[in-house]
Amino acid sequence: MPTTIGTAGAVIVATLFPAPAFAAEQHGLPGAAMSLWWALPFAGLLLSIATGPLLFQHVWEHHYGKIAALWAALVIVPLAAAFGMPAASEAVLHALLTEYMSFIILLFALFTISGGILVAGNIHGTPLVNAGLLLIGALLASVIGTTGASMILIRPILRANDARPFNAHVVVFFIFLVSNIGGSLTPLGDPPLFVGFLRGVDFFWTTANLYRETLFVGIVVLAVFLAIDIILHRREAGAPKIKDPTPDTKVRLRGLANLPLLAGVIGAILLSAAWKPGVSFPILGVSLELQNLVRDAIILALAFVSLAVSRKEYREANGFNWAPIAEVAKLFAGIFICIVPVVAILRAGHDGALAPLVALVTSAQGTPNDLAYFWLTGALSSFLDNAPTYLVFFELAGGDPRHLMTEAASTLAAISAGAVFMGANSYIGNAPNFMVYAIARHRGIKMPGFFGYMAWSGLVLIPTFLIAGFVFFG
Repeated sequence: MPTTIGTAGAVIVATLFPAPAFAAEQHGLPGAAMSLWWALPFAGLLLSIATGPLLFQHVWEHHYGKIAALWAALVIVPLAAAFGMPAASEAVLHALLTEYMSFIILLFALFTISGGILVAGNIHGTPLVNAGLLLIGALLASVIGTTGASMILIRPILRANDARPFNAHVVVFFIFLVSNIGGSLTPLGDPPLFVGFLRGVDFFWTTANLYRETLFVGIVVLAVFLAIDIILHRREAGAPKIKDPTPDTKVRLRGLANLPLLAGVIGAILLSAAWKPGVSFPILGVSLELQNLVRDAIILALAFVSLAVSRKEYREANGFNWAPIAEVAKLFAGIFICIVPVVAILRAGHDGALAPLVALVTSAQGTPNDLAYFWLTGALSSFLDNAPTYLVFFELAGGDPRHLMTEAASTLAAISAGAVFMGANSYIGNAPNFMVYAIARHRGIKMPGFFGYMAWSGLVLIPTFLIAGFVFFG
């Protein structure tokens, strides 16, 4: 039986992948010789993430880790069969050890530390108060991440509006501004920007190159919210009064010991960007640089310090549990593995199987089409996870951070803005979106469904992005 299986496997591999693929060198993957079949596991995993929570929720909740592992296996096994174990293991381990490890450590730390910060008390959710909370949350998102800011502020803003008959729109705009747009100014803000940082983009590059786009989009969306909230608040004046389940009380910030820990995370990232000792350690054939290992160790240590110093009741009041970060860790492990062959094909440029996509974002003169990058990155980020989408288009634009930060700065800005901004277009565009939706529904808010939410984003966000695209990238 093993012989039969091995023969069948060889036949399948030989059928699906062109003969030149077997001439792979021991190190690296020959993207120019790889067909689009290699992208199927990546597409399948992203499609599973997009549809699983909606179409087969019970199965997804209990088996999402196994589903991600299956798609990852459908990459690893064929890679080893087609190109040999050394090339396959080097490619997969490089993605896991140099990118995924740092990525998930940062998310874990921000999730853990922000979970120990509690905004206690309650205020009345008037239009100006709500706009102020959204503005604070959007600013906070670039400091502690969209996930951290969303988890800290969603419950206070729900309490502030729980006596209002019209309150679902507040949560919708919270997702727009706090869970997405606000995280566009630093690598801490949103996962795709941290992926860019891991690929060599300077820490403050996004701050210097995206502040205009962020200000424009943020101000427009906040102004639209304020106009809608004023209209609905005035309409509520003639409606029967609802007894406030959480009367106004003095607002207090608890868990202040976590604030210097957040500053420590920022400091560790800046340290790794500035300190280049030129020392590296080979682990399973992958070279890990000392500054990155030190950064990750410091960030991980700060997360455990937060667990030690934070009071249990503060985390309980925040509804803190490990399920969200566990889901992110498992799914992104699969994503980082499944994207390995896709990145190899993209690196082949016009010689690879994704040459039509390269042509779509390149003008007839061979220069990048920034507006196309903005909309294609954004369109995929609306329904797929925005971190791997960013990585795909980052590689499509050449994958060289030095070039992208200088001569092609407008292209990198378009990719970054599209990935971060348009993650707000649907509930599944960014991890905090669905978390905020679930918390709001649990609190009794009558949230719009999947397509109802997209009606909101279509009316508010798409026109804003159309204007921003032509102003900044047209």
